[in-house]
Amino acid sequence: MILDVDGTLVDSNHAHAQSWVDAFAEHGITVAYEDVRRSIGMGGDKLMPSVAGVEEDSPEGQSIAARRADMFKEVWLPRLRAFPRTRELLQRFRDEGLTIAVASSAKKEELEPLLERAGVADLLTKRTSSDDASSSKPDPDIVHAALKATNCAAERAVMLGDTPYDVEAAHRAGVHAVALECGGWSRDELPGAEEVYADAADLLSKYETSIFAWIGRLQGSAGT
Repeated sequence: MILDVDGTLVDSNHAHAQSWVDAFAEHGITVAYEDVRRSIGMGGDKLMPSVAGVEEDSPEGQSIAARRADMFKEVWLPRLRAFPRTRELLQRFRDEGLTIAVASSAKKEELEPLLERAGVADLLTKRTSSDDASSSKPDPDIVHAALKATNCAAERAVMLGDTPYDVEAAHRAGVHAVALECGGWSRDELPGAEEVYADAADLLSKYETSIFAWIGRLQGSAGT
Protein backbone atom coordinates (compact mmCIF):
# COMPACT_ATOMS: atom_id res chain seq x y z
CA MET A 1 0.00 0.00 0.00
CA ILE A 2 1.77 3.14 -1.27
CA LEU A 3 0.30 6.47 -0.21
CA ASP A 4 0.61 9.97 -1.50
CA VAL A 5 0.05 12.59 1.23
CA ASP A 6 -0.82 16.07 -0.07
CA GLY A 7 -4.35 16.12 -1.45
CA THR A 8 -4.79 12.45 -0.57
CA LEU A 9 -4.55 12.30 3.21
CA VAL A 10 -4.45 16.00 4.09
CA ASP A 11 -6.19 18.97 2.44
CA SER A 12 -3.02 20.87 1.55
CA ASN A 13 -2.91 21.40 -2.22
CA HIS A 14 -4.23 24.96 -2.08
CA ALA A 15 -1.72 25.80 0.66
CA HIS A 16 1.18 24.53 -1.44
CA ALA A 17 -0.02 26.39 -4.52
CA GLN A 18 -0.48 29.71 -2.73
CA SER A 19 2.92 29.38 -1.05
CA TRP A 20 4.56 28.94 -4.46
CA VAL A 21 2.68 31.90 -5.95
CA ASP A 22 3.66 34.17 -3.06
CA ALA A 23 7.29 33.01 -3.06
CA PHE A 24 7.62 33.67 -6.78
CA ALA A 25 6.01 37.09 -6.31
CA GLU A 26 8.55 38.04 -3.65
CA HIS A 27 11.25 37.34 -6.22
CA GLY A 28 9.58 39.49 -8.87
CA ILE A 29 8.02 36.62 -10.81
CA THR A 30 4.30 36.58 -11.52
CA VAL A 31 2.75 33.15 -12.04
CA ALA A 32 -0.89 32.21 -12.44
CA TYR A 33 -2.34 30.48 -9.40
CA GLU A 34 -4.25 27.98 -11.55
CA ASP A 35 -1.08 26.96 -13.41
CA VAL A 36 0.66 26.31 -10.11
CA ARG A 37 -2.37 24.56 -8.64
CA ARG A 38 -2.49 22.12 -11.55
CA SER A 39 1.20 21.38 -11.06
CA ILE A 40 0.91 20.45 -7.39
CA GLY A 41 1.82 16.79 -7.07
CA MET A 42 5.06 17.26 -8.94
CA GLY A 43 8.19 18.15 -7.02
CA GLY A 44 9.84 21.54 -7.26
CA ASP A 45 12.26 20.13 -9.82
CA LYS A 46 9.40 19.96 -12.31
CA LEU A 47 6.99 22.60 -11.03
CA MET A 48 9.40 25.53 -11.12
CA PRO A 49 10.52 25.13 -14.75
CA SER A 50 6.96 24.37 -15.82
CA VAL A 51 5.26 27.46 -14.37
CA ALA A 52 8.10 30.00 -14.32
CA GLY A 53 11.04 28.76 -16.37
CA VAL A 54 13.21 28.65 -13.24
CA GLU A 55 15.46 25.68 -12.50
CA GLU A 56 15.21 24.41 -8.94
CA ASP A 57 18.97 23.98 -8.51
CA SER A 58 19.79 27.52 -9.71
CA PRO A 59 20.60 30.17 -7.05
CA GLU A 60 17.28 31.88 -7.78
CA GLY A 61 15.43 28.58 -7.71
CA GLN A 62 16.95 27.61 -4.38
CA SER A 63 16.01 30.97 -2.88
CA ILE A 64 12.41 30.72 -4.12
CA ALA A 65 12.07 27.12 -2.91
CA ALA A 66 13.40 28.01 0.53
CA ARG A 67 11.00 30.93 0.85
CA ARG A 68 8.10 28.74 -0.29
CA ALA A 69 8.97 26.19 2.38
CA ASP A 70 9.09 28.88 5.07
CA MET A 71 5.71 30.30 4.03
CA PHE A 72 4.11 26.89 3.95
CA LYS A 73 5.41 26.01 7.41
CA GLU A 74 4.66 29.33 9.07
CA VAL A 75 1.40 30.40 7.41
CA TRP A 76 -0.38 27.28 6.20
CA LEU A 77 0.74 24.16 8.06
CA PRO A 78 -1.03 25.00 11.36
CA ARG A 79 -4.34 25.33 9.47
CA LEU A 80 -4.25 22.01 7.63
CA ARG A 81 -6.66 19.18 8.38
CA ALA A 82 -6.99 15.58 7.29
CA PHE A 83 -9.79 14.61 4.97
CA PRO A 84 -12.70 12.90 6.76
CA ARG A 85 -12.07 9.32 7.92
CA THR A 86 -8.46 9.31 6.72
CA ARG A 87 -7.17 7.68 9.90
CA GLU A 88 -9.93 5.07 9.78
CA LEU A 89 -8.94 4.15 6.25
CA LEU A 90 -5.28 3.70 7.13
CA GLN A 91 -6.23 1.70 10.18
CA ARG A 92 -8.31 -0.54 7.90
CA PHE A 93 -5.28 -1.07 5.68
CA ARG A 94 -3.25 -2.12 8.72
CA ASP A 95 -6.01 -4.37 10.04
CA GLU A 96 -6.09 -6.10 6.64
CA GLY A 97 -2.39 -6.88 7.01
CA LEU A 98 -1.19 -4.46 4.34
CA THR A 99 2.26 -2.90 4.62
CA ILE A 100 1.90 0.87 4.23
CA ALA A 101 4.53 3.14 2.73
CA VAL A 102 4.43 6.84 1.94
CA ALA A 103 5.68 8.08 -1.43
CA SER A 104 5.47 11.86 -1.32
CA SER A 105 6.93 14.67 -3.43
CA ALA A 106 7.29 16.69 -0.22
CA LYS A 107 10.72 17.34 1.20
CA LYS A 108 11.68 15.14 4.14
CA GLU A 109 11.51 18.04 6.61
CA GLU A 110 7.90 18.74 5.55
CA LEU A 111 6.69 15.16 5.46
CA GLU A 112 6.57 14.44 9.19
CA PRO A 113 4.59 17.60 10.06
CA LEU A 114 2.15 16.79 7.25
CA LEU A 115 1.61 13.29 8.61
CA GLU A 116 1.09 14.75 12.08
CA ARG A 117 -1.53 17.14 10.71
CA ALA A 118 -3.19 14.19 8.97
CA GLY A 119 -3.28 12.36 12.30
CA VAL A 120 -1.62 9.22 10.92
CA ALA A 121 2.09 9.54 11.72
CA ASP A 122 1.93 6.72 14.27
CA LEU A 123 0.44 4.34 11.68
CA LEU A 124 3.27 4.71 9.19
CA THR A 125 6.77 3.29 9.45
CA LYS A 126 7.97 3.37 5.85
CA ARG A 127 8.36 6.91 4.48
CA THR A 128 9.96 8.02 1.26
CA SER A 129 10.14 11.66 0.21
CA SER A 130 11.52 13.68 -2.67
CA ASP A 131 14.93 13.34 -0.98
CA ASP A 132 14.85 9.63 -1.84
CA ALA A 133 14.27 10.21 -5.56
CA SER A 134 16.45 11.79 -8.21
CA SER A 135 13.37 12.95 -10.11
CA SER A 136 9.85 13.65 -8.83
CA LYS A 137 6.46 12.46 -10.06
CA PRO A 138 5.33 11.67 -12.69
CA ASP A 139 8.71 9.92 -12.95
CA PRO A 140 8.47 6.65 -11.01
CA ASP A 141 11.57 7.12 -8.82
CA ILE A 142 9.70 7.72 -5.57
CA VAL A 143 7.43 4.72 -6.18
CA HIS A 144 10.47 2.54 -6.81
CA ALA A 145 11.94 3.82 -3.54
CA ALA A 146 8.76 2.86 -1.66
CA LEU A 147 8.78 -0.62 -3.20
CA LYS A 148 12.40 -1.05 -2.19
CA ALA A 149 11.71 0.14 1.36
CA THR A 150 8.92 -2.43 1.75
CA ASN A 151 10.58 -5.21 -0.25
CA CYS A 152 7.34 -5.55 -2.19
CA ALA A 153 6.89 -6.69 -5.78
CA ALA A 154 5.25 -4.04 -7.95
CA GLU A 155 2.37 -6.28 -9.04
CA ARG A 156 1.36 -6.78 -5.38
CA ALA A 157 1.25 -3.04 -4.62
CA VAL A 158 -1.40 -0.35 -4.98
CA MET A 159 -0.72 3.38 -4.99
CA LEU A 160 -3.38 5.75 -3.66
CA GLY A 161 -3.04 9.34 -4.89
CA ASP A 162 -4.98 12.36 -6.06
CA THR A 163 -3.21 13.67 -9.16
CA PRO A 164 -2.52 12.47 -12.70
CA TYR A 165 1.15 12.50 -11.69
CA ASP A 166 0.51 9.88 -9.01
CA VAL A 167 -1.30 7.67 -11.49
CA GLU A 168 1.42 7.99 -14.12
CA ALA A 169 4.22 7.36 -11.62
CA ALA A 170 2.46 4.24 -10.38
CA HIS A 171 1.93 2.87 -13.87
CA ARG A 172 5.52 3.55 -14.88
CA ALA A 173 6.62 1.54 -11.84
CA GLY A 174 4.24 -1.31 -12.70
CA VAL A 175 2.00 -0.61 -9.69
CA HIS A 176 -1.82 -0.54 -9.55
CA ALA A 177 -3.20 3.01 -9.24
CA VAL A 178 -6.28 4.23 -7.37
CA ALA A 179 -7.20 7.92 -7.23
CA LEU A 180 -9.19 10.26 -5.01
CA GLU A 181 -10.92 13.40 -6.28
CA CYS A 182 -10.45 15.37 -3.06
CA GLY A 183 -7.15 16.85 -4.28
CA GLY A 184 -8.90 18.84 -6.99
CA TRP A 185 -8.84 16.58 -10.04
CA SER A 186 -12.04 15.01 -11.32
CA ARG A 187 -12.54 11.44 -12.44
CA ASP A 188 -12.18 12.48 -16.08
CA GLU A 189 -8.82 14.08 -15.30
CA LEU A 190 -7.42 10.91 -13.74
CA PRO A 191 -7.15 8.58 -16.73
CA GLY A 192 -5.55 5.24 -16.04
CA ALA A 193 -6.68 4.99 -12.42
CA GLU A 194 -8.22 1.56 -11.92
CA GLU A 195 -10.67 2.97 -9.38
CA VAL A 196 -11.62 6.55 -8.46
CA TYR A 197 -13.30 7.63 -5.22
CA ALA A 198 -14.36 11.01 -3.87
CA ASP A 199 -12.16 10.83 -0.78
CA ALA A 200 -11.01 8.52 2.00
CA ALA A 201 -14.51 8.31 3.46
CA ASP A 202 -15.96 7.25 0.11
CA LEU A 203 -13.29 4.58 -0.35
CA LEU A 204 -13.79 3.29 3.17
CA SER A 205 -17.55 2.95 2.59
CA LYS A 206 -16.87 0.85 -0.53
CA TYR A 207 -13.83 -0.98 0.76
CA GLU A 208 -15.18 -4.51 0.38
CA THR A 209 -15.55 -4.11 -3.39
CA SER A 210 -12.27 -2.21 -3.89
CA ILE A 211 -8.93 -3.40 -5.19
CA PHE A 212 -7.58 -3.05 -1.64
CA ALA A 213 -9.80 -5.89 -0.45
CA TRP A 214 -8.44 -8.01 -3.29
CA ILE A 215 -4.84 -7.14 -2.39
CA GLY A 216 -5.62 -7.95 1.24
CA ARG A 217 -6.92 -11.39 0.28
CA LEU A 218 -3.84 -11.90 -1.88
CA GLN A 219 -1.66 -10.95 1.08
CA GLY A 220 -3.53 -13.38 3.30
CA SER A 221 -3.18 -16.27 0.86
CA ALA A 222 0.55 -15.62 0.57
CA GLY A 223 0.90 -16.04 4.32
CA THR A 224 -0.89 -19.38 4.49
